[in-house]
Amino acid sequence: MTVLSLEDEAIVVAFRRHTLLPLDDCLYALQATIPHLTRSSLHRCLQRHRISKLPDVAGDKPAEGKFKAARSASSTSTSLKVQTAQGKLYLYVGIDRTSKCAFAQLVDKATTATARAFLDALVVGVPYRTEIVLSDTGIQFADLPKNRSGPTAMWRGHPVDRACQAHGIEHRLTKPRHPWTNGQVERLNRKLKEASVKRFHYHDHEQLRAHLQSVVAA
Repeated sequence: MTVLSLEDEAIVVAFRRHTLLPLDDCLYALQATIPHLTRSSLHRCLQRHRISKLPDVAGDKPAEGKFKAARSASSTSTSLKVQTAQGKLYLYVGIDRTSKCAFAQLVDKATTATARAFLDALVVGVPYRTEIVLSDTGIQFADLPKNRSGPTAMWRGHPVDRACQAHGIEHRLTKPRHPWTNGQVERLNRKLKEASVKRFHYHDHEQLRAHLQSVVAA
């Protein structure tokens, strides 16, 4: 049976409380720091400290009646800035709420064009028809609030809105300053950053791309 030191347990408890990641994700992330950590010893540690059960996070469970049962609802997130020795990139992240399939794509620039391309790829990647996309209000996904009701925006439509219309998808936006309404994808953002750029140094973009794909596929 693996025995954890007091220092090991302090690291485990601090990591769990900070990240709120599930058991297996915690194990994957912590084994680099605590090589002798096993799944059973991690579970016992979390039980001893009464943090074996994650608290409910708003956004992880859609409100009753929010989406019809027959619908597949996917969420997308705004781009996150990440860095390698080669320079900066932007990360788009999406998760399908029904199948729990996760999607991540690194791009050179966070623009309406790359956001639309990511949406197209996400729709193709989901194994069945998506009817609702929930995104944040970044300019990659939506016009500024002051411009949304203007004649230009009403006439041309935002590129992501046009992409959603082409796919027969309803585009919804999170409430400003309420990121927890997109809770699942926000936690996925945190998981990807904790498992990659916050732990490792990458010499080039391809190293980061390859590692991110392995994390998403895990």
